[in-house]
Amino acid sequence: MKIENHIKSNKTLSLHKKMLINVLYTGNWLNDCISEVLKDFDISAQQFNVLRILKGRNGNPANLSDIQERMIAKNSNTTRLVDKLINKELVSKKKCPSNKRKVEILITASGLTFLDQVNEVVENREANITKHLNEEEIEQLNALLNKLRN
Repeated sequence: MKIENHIKSNKTLSLHKKMLINVLYTGNWLNDCISEVLKDFDISAQQFNVLRILKGRNGNPANLSDIQERMIAKNSNTTRLVDKLINKELVSKKKCPSNKRKVEILITASGLTFLDQVNEVVENREANITKHLNEEEIEQLNALLNKLRN
């Protein structure tokens, strides 16, 4: 379906405007698709992102700025996200031994188990979302999106 139909517009949009609206609309649609799956696990997309970042550290702690730099949504309140994950016992936080002003954040064993369960469901959803594209189209789309950001 064309973007004009999704946004119910009768206007003739410039090619540039149509592309920008299409990218924004599609980004929100993708976020909604993933958030729908995550809702069953009582976790937000941003909390899921924090868990993935921490798992990628392979047992090494991260501080809040490390996490913030790697977040997909750069405007996320990392402190609040980490606190919610601590309350769910999915991550732990302790003071850095060499710098008492810094905190070190680690994913817990239960956080790793939880993330594995969630990842399986999310990956199935991601595969379903991209099933209409072949590998060449996916590579082309990635290249175009990278070019757009440069």
